[in-house]
Amino acid sequence: MRKLLILFVTIWLTGCGYNDFQLKDEQVKAAWSEVLNQYKRRADLVPNLVSVVQGYAQHEQAVFIGVSAARASVGNIQATPELINDPAAFAKFQEAQGQMTSALSRLMVVVEKYPELKADKGFRDLQAQLEGTENRITVARNRYIQSVQDYNVLARSFPTNLTAKMFDYTVKPSFTVENEKAISDAPKVDFTPAPAVQGK
Repeated sequence: MRKLLILFVTIWLTGCGYNDFQLKDEQVKAAWSEVLNQYKRRADLVPNLVSVVQGYAQHEQAVFIGVSAARASVGNIQATPELINDPAAFAKFQEAQGQMTSALSRLMVVVEKYPELKADKGFRDLQAQLEGTENRITVARNRYIQSVQDYNVLARSFPTNLTAKMFDYTVKPSFTVENEKAISDAPKVDFTPAPAVQGK
């Protein structure tokens, strides 16, 4: 009887997806580590970037304060591996990173007012590093989204969802569009012809 029970458990564990959960979970963790790595790289670039811009645009204090506050907000979040299992903490992390992106966008608007700043080699080097980092963030986020999707499909599909319930493998949160509410509104399009200009 005991041998039969061991045989049954072995067969069940082979087909239950337990090992698949271990593999997918590790893939999610690795993808998450890369996301954090790229966001940290961006945060490390910010002080140097702000310093160079301040040298040319000292009176743009509100923008510099906004960038510093966004960076501090990002730094205050403990980005532990457990964060990817807590939807509320994950949402806070994503919100803080969105604030950083927004603050950096405002900083780049300031840069447009100062042609001599755009010509500065130090600034150009930092800007190139920032652009490269933003691209790496996009790639890392996409890999994370894909690994979470694979994990979540496994957690929700039969029969592996039974294993998920038994071992408490819950669905993991993923990145969403940062301005989802804004882009959900349909754009207003006006096809009214412009008034004719007299004399033409």
